[in-house]
Amino acid sequence: MELELREDGSDYRFTVSDDGRGMDAAELARAADPFVTDGAKHPGRRVGLGLPFLLQTAEQSGGGAELRSEKGKGTVVSARFDAANIDFPPEGDVPGLFRTAFMFGGPKDVAIRRFRRRAGLPTLDYGVRRSELEDALGGLGDAGALVLLGRYLASLEEAGDGGDSPGDRET
Repeated sequence: MELELREDGSDYRFTVSDDGRGMDAAELARAADPFVTDGAKHPGRRVGLGLPFLLQTAEQSGGGAELRSEKGKGTVVSARFDAANIDFPPEGDVPGLFRTAFMFGGPKDVAIRRFRRRAGLPTLDYGVRRSELEDALGGLGDAGALVLLGRYLASLEEAGDGGDSPGDRET
């Protein structure tokens, strides 16, 4: 799985992609319907609001979203927001978001890429892989490792560089 967060002025984008089971056209249409869920993640739940709320929020803030998938090949969810729009939601805790993405089980590896460009400020870009973090921290299963992970991710946000894996840096 890959998670990319990209800022360029007021253009705010993120993309999540995987090479999982994917969806056919009918499943893809149902994924955008707030009144449908497969019930696999939350048995008994009759609604699935995550993707529909994302699509709505991106649209309301002057952007848009795209959901692409191919059966047997994976899924890509992309959203673009106009950060200058009054309806742009607060960014929140980016290092905390990334730490949470690394903590969840699922794909063998998770890669995160972050790009930020603003007039008059240097480019902030870094890439981090869960497998590299697990090697460095001896796993992500205890509180001490998660505290260190949180500090490391926060330092990347503040520093503006570092944490790159070969090939992760954009030119």
